Amino acid sequence: MHLEILTEDKSGAVVVQRLAQKICDKENAEVQISVRPHRGCGSIPKEPDAKPPKFASALLDLLPAKCRAYNEVYRGTDTILAVVMDSDDHDPDELRQMLYACCKKYAPDIRSVIGLCTEEIEAWLLGDKDAIVSAYPECNEDALDDYDQDSVCGTWEVLCRVVCPDTYEDLIDIGYPAIGHYKARWADEISVHMDPDRNISPSFMNFKMALLTALKKPEPIKGHNYRSF
Repeated sequence: MHLEILTEDKSGAVVVQRLAQKICDKENAEVQISVRPHRGCGSIPKEPDAKPPKFASALLDLLPAKCRAYNEVYRGTDTILAVVMDSDDHDPDELRQMLYACCKKYAPDIRSVIGLCTEEIEAWLLGDKDAIVSAYPECNEDALDDYDQDSVCGTWEVLCRVVCPDTYEDLIDIGYPAIGHYKARWADEISVHMDPDRNISPSFMNFKMALLTALKKPEPIKGHNYRSF
């Protein structure tokens, strides 16, 4: 079985790859996992049937074209295409419907899974308290306990307060793009310790359920996709 995962950046790719591998291992599924990070989110093109611009590099900018390519290459094989991204300030239900419709239209002959992190990938990291404490024993557990899981509240800033209790104010003031280095490091160091069965993030559990459903379908079904709830 082959699992192709499209993510919007490298830090998210690390988290998703490790969690997907652990999910597959727990199911004793022999899966070759390939993760393809992009340069940001972007947007679905106004003319999705057209060839994307030469220098397009964002996930949604390329999604219709990539779906067409995957469908051509992997049609008739045991392949799952997963699209995992942050919902940011989008309505999650509307975004999910848009992604599902794109995969269904342009990759109808392979299974697809949609994973949406509520606001940001940090929501999935914050869903595993034990992993955070293992990676950062000196973290601010009170700040972690105060976090309302999967709330829209500035998720990376919450994680910053948790893992950098002495310097978080300066880091938050620095903001983007410099904070990207820290986000990537947190994702790398925390995801090593994460357990998919322990994660309490509703958006992660939706992705996990959708992936498990797809893993249990050994043959691709024409026109059928496996969406998160």
